[in-house]
Amino acid sequence: MLLAHPAVLRELVTRYESLCSAGGPDRGPAVAPDLKRRLDDVAYTLCVATGTRQVEQALAAARARLATVPAT
Repeated sequence: MLLAHPAVLRELVTRYESLCSAGGPDRGPAVAPDLKRRLDDVAYTLCVATGTRQVEQALAAARARLATVPAT
């Protein structure tokens, strides 16, 4: 299986967390359409980059991978 570069994973996790703090995935209809689209896009990309199907699994996989490589 191909592995995403740690810098890519770090950026995706950071972007997902930033978008969640801006509006969160749990706000439902209160989330602005643009924010929801960007959150969905980064969640999808995280899933593809980690070979998972759910964002929670993708975040866990990305964090586990990042824990094994030195920070740059």
